[in-house]
Amino acid sequence: MKLRTRLFLSFSALITVALLGLALGLVSVMQLAKTQEGLIESNFATLDLGLKLRQNLGDQLVIMLNEHGDKAALAGEQQQFQDLISQGLAHEQEVNDPAGFVQTASDYQKFLAAYQQSAATGTSFSDNQALSESFNVLRNGLIDAHKHALDNINAAQESTHQRAVLVSLLLGLVGLAVLVIGFFTAHSIARRFGEPIEALATAADNISQGNFDVALPQSSAAELAQLTQRFGTMAQVLRKHQETNVDELLAGQQRLQAVLDSIDDGLLMIDRQGHLEHLNPVAQRQLGWEDDRVGMGLGEALQRPEMDTQLALILRGGSLERALEDLSFEVDGETRLLAYSLTPVTHTEGHILGAVMVLHDVTEQRAFERVRSEFVLRASHELRTPVTGMHMAFGLLQERVHFAADSREADLLETVKEEMQRLMQLINDLLNFSRYQNGLQKLTRVPCAIDDLLDRARLRFDELARENQIDLIIEHPEALPHLHADQAQLDRVLDNLLDNALRHTPHSGRIRLQARRHAERVIISVEDNGEGIAYGQQGRIFEPFVQVGRKKGGAGLGLALCKEIVQLHGGRMGVYSRPGQGTQFYMTLPL
Repeated sequence: MKLRTRLFLSFSALITVALLGLALGLVSVMQLAKTQEGLIESNFATLDLGLKLRQNLGDQLVIMLNEHGDKAALAGEQQQFQDLISQGLAHEQEVNDPAGFVQTASDYQKFLAAYQQSAATGTSFSDNQALSESFNVLRNGLIDAHKHALDNINAAQESTHQRAVLVSLLLGLVGLAVLVIGFFTAHSIARRFGEPIEALATAADNISQGNFDVALPQSSAAELAQLTQRFGTMAQVLRKHQETNVDELLAGQQRLQAVLDSIDDGLLMIDRQGHLEHLNPVAQRQLGWEDDRVGMGLGEALQRPEMDTQLALILRGGSLERALEDLSFEVDGETRLLAYSLTPVTHTEGHILGAVMVLHDVTEQRAFERVRSEFVLRASHELRTPVTGMHMAFGLLQERVHFAADSREADLLETVKEEMQRLMQLINDLLNFSRYQNGLQKLTRVPCAIDDLLDRARLRFDELARENQIDLIIEHPEALPHLHADQAQLDRVLDNLLDNALRHTPHSGRIRLQARRHAERVIISVEDNGEGIAYGQQGRIFEPFVQVGRKKGGAGLGLALCKEIVQLHGGRMGVYSRPGQGTQFYMTLPL
């Protein structure tokens, strides 16, 4: 028999018994209610007639006791009494229950005969013994009828109570039967179907752990038998698949391991909890590790606790705002400098699986940069003195030599003046850049209003923008907080960015100088709608002595100097550009 057929029959039997018991109880309750309602209505009719008869008899007695009583009123009361007795007799025949109205009619006739005899002889009511006795018999008969009706009501209530108890017992037996049937049904289902399903679940757990030799249950249910058979087929296919692909998986893992180990840079793989999973031999040589540190936390392995904070930010999906400083390690008695990057490893569904740390040995590069910086600093100092003297001498020469404004000599003097000014600017840029790179430049931090900073920058370039028919727009909220920064250095950054934007924005273009708050930082940006920057050049745009775009000028130190100033303030500088659609330079500064 199929599983669904067994379940259907079991639950159908249980529901059928429950419905039969419910129907029996409803029918019994309805019959009880109907029977009790009929008895109560019949007896209440008897009580009502008896009460009216007694009241009428009292009215007749009042008239009879009055010597001057109204004979017509007495005749009316007597006729009403006869009508009430007729209703009582009819009611007795309808319900087939003698309520004493026949005896009441007979007693009333005797009472009337005694009253008429007393009236004929002129005897008073109190002196006529026969009249008094007939009245008492009639009154006691009415009282007995009233008691009989009350007894009938009490008997009906008792009978109803007994039947209600019987119905309750019957419903209780039906409920017990349903409970017993349900218990045995549930036990049968659990034994027949629960145990095979639990066995299949245990087999699935074993298969998920790589154990394909599992014991499968046997069941009399066709569906469970088919499920067990298909489960066994699946286990066999998985076993064959594992045996077939395990070598390929091992080979792929070995190839991946070889690729990772052959990378020139050091590579550290970190899991979701921040522990080292793997490092290639290059990283082990760079860090001078002789022991195995896999499983340790990154900060503990590198002996730099601050790395754990950076790693936690990366694993949460954030990014590092500040430029990463080089790591210094003593390896074989020699100090090595390692530049590093932390990158999250993201699943295709979007969640982060871990992180990768790439180490690059920059010892020689940093030494070269230091030598270059020192050379530039010394050369700039050495060049500044003679160039300053030449500039002063040329100024004196211009004061003494006078040529016609349109002469060749005047043009040559003006060309020499412009080139000397460019040379002075170049030397000053070299000196400033060298000071920043060597840590010689100090900041004079004061409270600085951002809106004032932007307004002053617009005033410095407003005239030049109008000459080139360029709209210079400023956008910022009204309630920006103050910065604690070197105002003169930030003015230099904005001047450089606005100068670049004006040189690369066509006539009738637009430049937007914008400031906005983001969490505990403020973002200041300069955006133009000029020619844009090629994607391949955006990565090197902040390097010194690098010029991009068609309109070149200067030594390529402006953006590099801006980056040094912003980083010295604890901020970060970046660029977003699409060729042909404009460029946006932005800097983020801490509040």
